[in-house]
Amino acid sequence: MNKLEANEFKKRLVDLRGKVTDEMRQIGGGSLKKSQREAAGDLSAYTFHMADVASDSFERELSWDRASVEQKVLFHIDDALKRIEEGSYGKCEVCQKKINKERLKAIPYATLCRICKEKREQEL
Repeated sequence: MNKLEANEFKKRLVDLRGKVTDEMRQIGGGSLKKSQREAAGDLSAYTFHMADVASDSFERELSWDRASVEQKVLFHIDDALKRIEEGSYGKCEVCQKKINKERLKAIPYATLCRICKEKREQEL
């Protein structure tokens, strides 16, 4: 991969990192910072209905799951930016062949070529 292409992917990764970071802020600013009572909008001393508690718990768990996924994406983006600096970006970690540029455009933090990714998924 030449320097021009590497710089284009670096810009794409930096932009994606900004979007993911913004989304994580939105997730964190929502129900994750609030207590269960605040999230339900009930600041009174009355007890909760079981359905309301279950619904709020489900929403909080869903937010935690989304935040976890976004954190993993950030890790992969940072790793890809590091590989660009090292000059190893765009090479499959398994077979060391070039990763198709169309694949990198779709998933700029990809570490495996399509063939190796398919093999890995079949093993699972």
